Amino acid sequence: MRRTAHKTPEWQIERAADRPVTRDQDGTLAVPLRLARFGEHMASPSLLLTVAEAENLHASLCYALDGEPAPDDAPDCRKPIQYPGGRQRF
Repeated sequence: MRRTAHKTPEWQIERAADRPVTRDQDGTLAVPLRLARFGEHMASPSLLLTVAEAENLHASLCYALDGEPAPDDAPDCRKPIQYPGGRQRF
């Protein structure tokens, strides 16, 4: 049986880069997302994270990005730090 690939995936979930991550008074972080089906916008949900969940996600992303060069517009935490003596730490 041969499967035909769609050019656009059935469902797409991506970060809505035009909307900022926000933090509620209780500390919950809301990461804005875009949900589309076959390329058609369906909803704009947010991924809600506790501070602990956000820290865990941050650490997981840091490990996943290990060894990847940071782009020029990366946040400071992704840029190498120069220490006296020429040593670099990330």
